[in-house]
Amino acid sequence: MRCVIARFPFELTKSGVLESMKGIKPEPVAGESVLIGRRHYPVKQVGQVITRQDRRDFSAGEVLRAMTQLGFTCRPLPEAAPVRILSSSQQASAMLGTPVSV
Repeated sequence: MRCVIARFPFELTKSGVLESMKGIKPEPVAGESVLIGRRHYPVKQVGQVITRQDRRDFSAGEVLRAMTQLGFTCRPLPEAAPVRILSSSQQASAMLGTPVSV
């Protein structure tokens, strides 16, 4: 399948990506990831390995789109937990260990 990553065309196949990632140790995943074989790889690491380009040359979205089209399972960024904003009196109560009312 032809994919364009960082303005360069690549002819990628699922078996070719599997072969390229064979023996590559996954880095810790902090954002989007791709499941290749039984391992989760960060999207930027996969892009760097398959394109042999610097990670700053392409976006994670380009690689995610290509990996999804090839049939790999991709995980998007985890959603942030909602933040509860406390007033100054509620913060003071929380620091003193008294129950905080909302």
